[in-house]
Amino acid sequence: MTPSTLLYFLLLIFPSALSLSSDGLALLSLKSAVDGGAVTFSDWNDGDTTPCRWSGIACSSISGEPEPRVVGIALAGKSLRGYIPSELGTLRYLRRLNLHDNEFYGVVPVQLFNATALHSLYLHRNNLSGPFPPSLCTLRRLENLDFSENSFSGHLPPELKDCKQLQRLNLARNNFSGDIPANVWSGMDELVQLDLSDNQFEGPIPDELGDLSSLSGTLNLSFNHLSGKVPASLGKLPATVSFDLRNNNLTGEIPQTGSFSNQGPTAFLGNPNLCGFPLRKSCNGSDSGRGSQEGPDAAAHAGTFHSEKGLSPGLIILISAADAAGVALIGLVIVYVYWKRKDDGNACSCAGKSKFGGSGSGEEKMNLCALQCMNGVKSDEEEEEEEEEAGEGGRVEGGLVNIDKGFRFELDELLRASAYVLGKSGLGIVYKVVLANGVPVAVRRLGEGGDQRYKEFAAEVHAIGKVRHPNIVRLRAYYWAHDEKLLISDFISNGNLAQALRGRSGQPSPNLSWSTRLRIAKGAARGLSYLHECSPRKFVHGDIKPSNILLDNDYQPYISDFGLNRLISITGNTPSTGGLMGGALPYMNSSQKEKTNNYKAPEARFPSSRPTQKWDVYSFGIVLLELLTGRTPESSPTTSTSSVEVPDLVRWVRKGFEQESPLSEMVDPSLLQEVRVKKEVLAVFHVALACTEGDPEVRPRMKTVSENLERIGS
Repeated sequence: MTPSTLLYFLLLIFPSALSLSSDGLALLSLKSAVDGGAVTFSDWNDGDTTPCRWSGIACSSISGEPEPRVVGIALAGKSLRGYIPSELGTLRYLRRLNLHDNEFYGVVPVQLFNATALHSLYLHRNNLSGPFPPSLCTLRRLENLDFSENSFSGHLPPELKDCKQLQRLNLARNNFSGDIPANVWSGMDELVQLDLSDNQFEGPIPDELGDLSSLSGTLNLSFNHLSGKVPASLGKLPATVSFDLRNNNLTGEIPQTGSFSNQGPTAFLGNPNLCGFPLRKSCNGSDSGRGSQEGPDAAAHAGTFHSEKGLSPGLIILISAADAAGVALIGLVIVYVYWKRKDDGNACSCAGKSKFGGSGSGEEKMNLCALQCMNGVKSDEEEEEEEEEAGEGGRVEGGLVNIDKGFRFELDELLRASAYVLGKSGLGIVYKVVLANGVPVAVRRLGEGGDQRYKEFAAEVHAIGKVRHPNIVRLRAYYWAHDEKLLISDFISNGNLAQALRGRSGQPSPNLSWSTRLRIAKGAARGLSYLHECSPRKFVHGDIKPSNILLDNDYQPYISDFGLNRLISITGNTPSTGGLMGGALPYMNSSQKEKTNNYKAPEARFPSSRPTQKWDVYSFGIVLLELLTGRTPESSPTTSTSSVEVPDLVRWVRKGFEQESPLSEMVDPSLLQEVRVKKEVLAVFHVALACTEGDPEVRPRMKTVSENLERIGS
């Protein structure tokens, strides 16, 4: 049905549609192409003059146009069953079409590509079929194309080479077949994601894939019928790229050059005729973990091996005797070390007695031990034993535990030191405490509850203590007692990013030049990426915001407060501050609540939702936007769009880019003098917008975010 026919039809059936804009009429064709959908389209009224208030529709004012035009359609996950009407191609300013996770069927109409402003097309997880549309790459601005989990089939056309602006191409879990074309990749200088997995592709892997220098994340060609050797050219890909070549028919030796050295064995599994490192299958016909004995040398071992299945009885007896002698020797060494330490006169026991053979008067030793035991301070040996037991769920409870062996102090130092309140929140009060040696530390009080969960608490704290990165605040020690739970960490001297951006006057610090802001963004991304990818627990922070990014005197950033929500949960109560260190410090009302956290991802605002790493990515994107614009998401309430709350800061920036507003209208005014970095500012804007995508599956990993930021200005 052509647009003119549709208009005639609508005027006959719905005379009131005469007042509806042309964009609205095109959208009504989508409503009529879907079976049901009464709830989704309940506010799509043909009597409206504009569709801009309809659910799932985004509009923007366009220069030269008398009224706002439709720029986005977002109807994902609505269980819509129908076809995609060709009339959507008349939406000449449409930029994003998001219909994924529905039940659309049939082919993608070629008329859709008359909407030449399209840059993002998300149709994954539907029932669409037919070939890859060759005319799709006439969309010169197309950046994101996701056709995954449909029933598309046929060969990839050579016209794919015209999609030069593509950043993400996902065709996974379809029925595409034939060779992966070799001559279409060289011009895709922006491609960061390529997923062709779970199709029917056959033939060799093209050497040209090694030229995708912008690729990040995973190159996924798994679960196809690819054959031939793994091309050595893939070694030219960035070291951060992971390969997934599983379950193909690849043969020969895995190359050992470039980025191949960073791949694990799982990248190559399911290829029976593939060999070499990192697989355990060597290319000489034997497993790399086992040797074989052949030729004349094998006869020399005839007296040693009784058969191929076991050892001779004589050798078994010899090995057993050697084992017994070794165990006896180790036992003697242990006994000697034990009695040597027991005779050490400089140690004391918390049993209330000085150790046997100690120097000095017994009374002095008794007093020292009593003081240490009363304060929960343990000797080195006892402390190490307790830390081990705490990590393994042992029975030891309480006291001051130094997690970092190179950073030791005693509890009485903490009790007698000067303390200053640094801040208050729902996670307790934080104090600055200067130890006797002049070293300042930050002390956070967690509360008084959770006495029955010490083992769980200690295990969690020790996991946090193992996280060591230049851009993450280091946890040095903790204290556990019935009426007190404390965390002792490094003190970072220059406040936090929120204070630097807003200060007392609401204006950013004059030291926050563009180069400083970019350094803060890169360092914070490195720290958060480490938490996600490399830390022992692969932590989710869950509360990324400027106040949790601390700064030192050189404006180097430090991620703080990760893992705190879990520890608060273990202690079982909201921290109160009723008396710390002798009750000399102020109180805070335990019922005090923090302001709404507008750094949260949209999916994090639903009750009972569990934190994910993609939450952190979204929150980090908001922080980037704040660094760029100088605006805070707390300056105005969130706006509800399609049942999802989105901070106005994100909407404002997206609208600015959609309307192609001058950069000077969006960037923090204090940065306008640094015109030479316009390209860098734009690049960070693009990273931030990718982080703040509404769909968490579309957001990049923090590893990718960090890599993209590192490339800016370097």
